[in-house]
Amino acid sequence: MPDIPPVLAEVVRSGFTEGRHRGSLVVLAPDGSVTLALGDPEAPVYPRSVNKPFQAAAVLRSGLDLSGERLALAAASHSGEDFHLDLVRTVLAEHGLTESRLRCPASLPLDEEEAEGFLAAGRTRTPLAMDCSGKHAAMLAACAANGWPLESYLDPAHPLQKLVRTALEEATGDPVAHIGVDGCGAPLMAVSLTGLARGFRALALAPADSPEGRVAAAMRAHPEYVGGTRRHDTWLMREIPGALSKMGAEAVQGLALPDGSALAFKIEDGATRALGPVTARALSAHMGVSAPVLDRLATVPVLGGGTRVGEVRAAF
Repeated sequence: MPDIPPVLAEVVRSGFTEGRHRGSLVVLAPDGSVTLALGDPEAPVYPRSVNKPFQAAAVLRSGLDLSGERLALAAASHSGEDFHLDLVRTVLAEHGLTESRLRCPASLPLDEEEAEGFLAAGRTRTPLAMDCSGKHAAMLAACAANGWPLESYLDPAHPLQKLVRTALEEATGDPVAHIGVDGCGAPLMAVSLTGLARGFRALALAPADSPEGRVAAAMRAHPEYVGGTRRHDTWLMREIPGALSKMGAEAVQGLALPDGSALAFKIEDGATRALGPVTARALSAHMGVSAPVLDRLATVPVLGGGTRVGEVRAAF
């Protein structure tokens, strides 16, 4: 019988532990050695959107010249704020493309407040509002620049997706264990959590003029385009100098610091509410980071009758 993953976070209501989030986690020291391993970080996982910085690096490897906010947006799971959507439109238009080329599904903005405003304004679901639309726009732009087929840009055999696989395997040191389909329709390539942490370490330490170094610089300089105004990836990169942070669906997190230390974890049940507390605990207790943002992320309120009666907190 497989080992049961350890508890990484617990849900406490009115002084009673009513739930537990289990998972696997790995922390790397600046020299790349493993300093903490919980669960099975060597097992392949789908990193989901944690793979986006490597997909953005592949776009640069194709020869497309993106930088600044545009490159940060290519690595983003954006919140669907107006400044995100405006830049997606701009990237498409700059390469002679329209929104109709996007093959990500029609969605509401990822951020709940933005989604409420979207609906209140009478707007409907659209591929543009999908949190992966920046990545898709960059992929389409790379195809247009290279004369590659636009209709099949999400096919794993497409030249661009082959570059993505190479970029991911080189950064993580892992062969891709499995290829599936992500929520946005793009190929989803599985690697281990240890490999994912190595990949983020590679991003953090990459030469400034390399594709990986350029992606890292764009994410650090424009964190609001990687996430959004109310997103923890943005807060971490804004408030911890040199940090690179990217979350993914099904509660996956990758993060690296400029000294080369890194972490990656996955919550087994996919509960994204555990991401902040687990990230904050790993950074503070196992990576020596002290910053006000970690205090904000350390717990997530549990409500009863609209009042805080407990919290989601780390348990390792």
